[in-house]
Amino acid sequence: MEYLYQLVTANDAISLSSALVLIVLSLFTSLMTAMLGIGGGVLLLAVMAGAMPVGALIPVHGLVQLGSNGNRALMTLKYVDWSMVNFFALGAILGAVFASFVVVQLPLVMIQFAVATFILFLVWGPKPKAQEMSAIGRVSAGTITTVISMFVGATGPLVAAFVHRNNYDKMQITGTFASCMTLQHGLKAFVFTFVGFSFTQWAGLIIAMVASGAIGTMIGLKMLKRVPTEKFMLAFKVVVSLLALRLVWQAVESL
Repeated sequence: MEYLYQLVTANDAISLSSALVLIVLSLFTSLMTAMLGIGGGVLLLAVMAGAMPVGALIPVHGLVQLGSNGNRALMTLKYVDWSMVNFFALGAILGAVFASFVVVQLPLVMIQFAVATFILFLVWGPKPKAQEMSAIGRVSAGTITTVISMFVGATGPLVAAFVHRNNYDKMQITGTFASCMTLQHGLKAFVFTFVGFSFTQWAGLIIAMVASGAIGTMIGLKMLKRVPTEKFMLAFKVVVSLLALRLVWQAVESL
């Protein structure tokens, strides 16, 4: 029992009550993302920020999200637009390489304002005449969002806004978005491992959160199939916009 306690609390790095809250919240946020298409990762990050050491926050959140998005991608594999994912992956790799050489960071407040404005434009702005984003657009989406993820952390709303530019139905949005985020979080995990962060201490908590997240994803996808496409698309746009406005609020507060 003591061994299990140490595993879940990362050797007393966080309290048992906090660990249990995060495990339950992982289920809820995965359900939320599976059903609404977006939002769970940002909510989970916000709660984790108040429950664990700052130095472990982004890498642990990234690995949990890798598991959550990976599970959702596997469960919606037949709906994935692999053309989008392949070009996004190329851009994401280029973005990760570029970000590793960037020495001077832009002020966080500038990034928050810019990202929020860009998200709102992508979601509510005029759609291009083409039915799909061009290959260059898809590579650019991977590059831009991956570079920004190194500074901001949770870029799900921005990736979702790019995915929304394609004329997908609700299942294609869910599957393609999950696949793109799996790639991005995988790159993030690789970068943190490369720079020396040890995931071993947090492995127990991460595994428990990924497992509970998988249950939430299964429930959420079953609920998603019963939601009319029109209502899903509206909810998706509203949630993404609210997350963009949250970025604006954070930027204003930091001024």
